Amino acid sequence: MSRYRPPRPAGTPLITPEGEARLRAELHELWNVRRPQVTQAVSEAAAQGDRSENAEYTYGKKMLREIDSRVRFLRKRLEALKVVGERPADPGKVYFGAWVTLEDEDGEQARYRIVGPDELDLKHNLISIDSPLARALVGKPLDAEVRVQTPAGERSWYVVAIDYP
Repeated sequence: MSRYRPPRPAGTPLITPEGEARLRAELHELWNVRRPQVTQAVSEAAAQGDRSENAEYTYGKKMLREIDSRVRFLRKRLEALKVVGERPADPGKVYFGAWVTLEDEDGEQARYRIVGPDELDLKHNLISIDSPLARALVGKPLDAEVRVQTPAGERSWYVVAIDYP
């Protein structure tokens, strides 16, 4: 049985300026801070002698592979991304980068920002443009009803407010 897994689709190549800054900061941190530290630790562990039973050496080499893999991904991804920082021509409709306030049938409100797949963070109410809710919201005006199929069944929300940073 093969261990090969086909690569996942990269998602929509859009990102907000804030998201790009976060990815660039992560790349800088990995390449200029973490990698030199781990490289130093690996060389110190290698100097201790027998590498086959040296856990620090083995762990350090594994960390280097993980860091290099992430750096490679970030460099390729940042090269392919398009930064969307300007406001849309029609700010009365939902587009990429918008903060959208939704109200459900029970009157409960939730506020989400539509961002690129690399910025997805539900703790901060950032939803991916590729998510079913965001796809249903894009292009909708204020007071529009949005229906989305969720695992719990179809739900509907109303667009209460649209803000662009």
